Amino acid sequence: MSARKIYDSELHAHFITFSCFHRRRLLDHEHAKTIVQARLTAELETHTGTCIGYVLMPDHVHAIVWFPETDRLSAFMKQWKQRSSVEIKELLRTFLTQYAENVDATDPVWQRKYYAFNLYSADKMRQKLTYMHANPVRAGLAKRPSDWPWSSARYYELQEEGRVPVKWIE
Repeated sequence: MSARKIYDSELHAHFITFSCFHRRRLLDHEHAKTIVQARLTAELETHTGTCIGYVLMPDHVHAIVWFPETDRLSAFMKQWKQRSSVEIKELLRTFLTQYAENVDATDPVWQRKYYAFNLYSADKMRQKLTYMHANPVRAGLAKRPSDWPWSSARYYELQEEGRVPVKWIE
């Protein structure tokens, strides 16, 4: 089996996906999703990145991010996942105790790896943005992408600013 490679030596945007450990629905709770959004915003600021779009699902996350310098993605992802994991585990321990009883406390919040796809054109970026914004509709969580508050769809469809600053990059 070949090793997974992350290509971050070009100034492409990256379509990233990562999942909760064992595809658990750890992001069912509103506070857990708020943690992931806040950490996304903070890590983008720390790593001078831009969020082009995102969607939070109950068991996984999609985002399109861009950095003005190469070799930023790995450190960004490590920090986003690590810091949100710590906060979600604290949420489980302190507020979601009933749910936490069914989860081994030593289990990680996130699957170890993430999937990254380089977006080398604006057309490919629009395609991935449409795909990820449609996720809540396909899952039966919303009738329209803009009905799902945990994504950037409202920014693109209704020009509404959300919890995560979003900006289109050409």
